[in-house]
Amino acid sequence: MNKILGSVALVGLSCVCASTVFAGTVLDKVRKNDVVVCGVNTAAPGFSNADSKGQWTGLDVDYCHALAAAVLGDANKVKYVPLNSPQRFSALQAGEVDVLARNTTWNLTRDASLGAVFVGINYFDGQGFMVPKKLNVKSAKQLNGATICVQSGTSSEKSVADYFNANKLKYKAVLFDTTEATQGAFISGRCQVYTTDMSDLAGARTRAKNPDDFVILPDVISKEPLGPSVAKGDNEWFQIARWVLNAWIEAEELGVSKANVDSMRDTSVNPNIQRLLGKAEDMGKLLGLDKDWSYRIVKQVGNYGESFDKNLGPNSSLKLPRGVNNLWTNGGILYAPPVR
Repeated sequence: MNKILGSVALVGLSCVCASTVFAGTVLDKVRKNDVVVCGVNTAAPGFSNADSKGQWTGLDVDYCHALAAAVLGDANKVKYVPLNSPQRFSALQAGEVDVLARNTTWNLTRDASLGAVFVGINYFDGQGFMVPKKLNVKSAKQLNGATICVQSGTSSEKSVADYFNANKLKYKAVLFDTTEATQGAFISGRCQVYTTDMSDLAGARTRAKNPDDFVILPDVISKEPLGPSVAKGDNEWFQIARWVLNAWIEAEELGVSKANVDSMRDTSVNPNIQRLLGKAEDMGKLLGLDKDWSYRIVKQVGNYGESFDKNLGPNSSLKLPRGVNNLWTNGGILYAPPVR
């Protein structure tokens, strides 16, 4: 396979090992400023992506809406800060963002050395490869000697190295520090292969003039559990961020949607639904929130499944199957601790 050379942008990811956030300060700041500042991907269709009018959409964007609905009473009180991979953890630890919802992989290194704590998993993913259809490549094992576009400061950079070393294959990495630059370089032909999470590959393909000119290979070479994170050192804010995600998922499991949330609140005798929607026990007081915190999530944003279908599912531009991201009751592995 011929090599296509491209420029290499080497951007390091600095380690932020000490927390500068103190207990309770983030919630106080959010309430004082009346806005949740959310760090998002610069361009990740399905997760966080802005249109020509600056309107953000995506699964991660909806999580930020849910957080604002729970804490501030209004899902629209969110400020989005686009961050590239090398910036994201330093921005979180410096307090430039209140939450990082940027389709980011949860792993040991990030949990233990970057001053961040993950609140949960909102998408189970894995790393893969996309190639031009004209290359007639059917498997990653056929990529020996290829030039591969990969974003610097990501888990993809290390995983692709591990995969090629383990399989005794050679490749040339062409590194870029932003999603747009990496995708653009691949689509324009500067690399023969693009590697990132499978969901990101699906999003990148939608940006091509002729999406059918590109093929996502079936090989999945890593586990990439994606989820939002907050800075270590503020347990109050961490608990809120975690239980917003859990309530969002549990609403789908209980069959509570944006369309039926009011009728379910008025008529359901299911104790789990009554707790979730603030009709029985006051679960909000345990988080420093009011009784309607999780009701507002569903009322204003919908449940997790509604967001998945709209942003990632078969009827979206990405056309991704629910797969392992289905509820555990529907053959998937998505599972949230109960709101009780």
